[in-house]
Amino acid sequence: MQPGKKYKLTIDESSANQRLDRFLASQLEDYSRSFYQKLVRDGFVRINGKIVKSAYRLNLNDVVEIELPLPQETNIQPEDIPLEIIYQDSDLLVVNKSAGMVVHPGAGVQSGTLVNALMYHCKDLSGVGGRLRPGIVHRLDKNTSGLLVVAKNDRTHIHLQQQFADKSASRDYKTLVWGIPKERNGVIETFINRSKSDRKKFTVAPDGKHAITHYEVADNFEFTTLLDISLKTGRTHQIRVHMNYIHHPVFGDPDYSGRKSQIKRLSALSEKNFALYLLKSIDRQALHAYRLTFVHPARQEAMTFTAPLPRDMKNVIEKLKK
Repeated sequence: MQPGKKYKLTIDESSANQRLDRFLASQLEDYSRSFYQKLVRDGFVRINGKIVKSAYRLNLNDVVEIELPLPQETNIQPEDIPLEIIYQDSDLLVVNKSAGMVVHPGAGVQSGTLVNALMYHCKDLSGVGGRLRPGIVHRLDKNTSGLLVVAKNDRTHIHLQQQFADKSASRDYKTLVWGIPKERNGVIETFINRSKSDRKKFTVAPDGKHAITHYEVADNFEFTTLLDISLKTGRTHQIRVHMNYIHHPVFGDPDYSGRKSQIKRLSALSEKNFALYLLKSIDRQALHAYRLTFVHPARQEAMTFTAPLPRDMKNVIEKLKK
């Protein structure tokens, strides 16, 4: 299906009595069922000239008319910002985002974002993410570095989103945390919601969204631990909230108890001085998305990408090892 075109289908006996959304997803496989549900909800699908709901049961000889809307125009200005593009083809690209870069424009941030850079380096981005998020399938916090996949067309965007939703795509992180966990590996499972006291932060709360984080110890140091993290859900600030929740906040994290407040847990003066020295080496949370795995929507090929630790995290770890 091509954006801006209209399609007309007549229901035969084999399709009669099916739900409308199921029928669309089975007959027109370019997009997901949820995508067609939104089209129906927005009035772009009609049965015999009338707007209906996704649950409508098709009748023999019903005429289904589908209009695929054009992508929304964006007023985002392209900016010649350097990007580390790990991989690129006609459907998608994978970038290694640097710490300090916001992923997309939002309240108070209209320039200098990954999307501004993408608009300069890549002329074809999907419109599924909306006017402010063209091509953006998933996000990383401003001061979290690492891998992101970006969609160049709507079909790729929706297929990738579905992989993240059904957990067939995976994101793995490396993070340095305060202290040494008692267990070499574990699972943190809670509910996360926006903090009522600070709307810019998130917290573990019973009325929040389900969140699951797997961790495994990669290396131990004097008063910190390097962890491998695997996400089973993708909540905002999930790793940072979960690490703080188990009293091992991410080293250097200014929002979730990861900086000077942790000095008091150290007993020796030499450790305290060393910790302060290390904190001067990194001005953000020591969190990096180092591995990304998904199935290429067009080629149906499993793809895995990795990105080495950025210089600031690498320097801190090297000092810890010494």
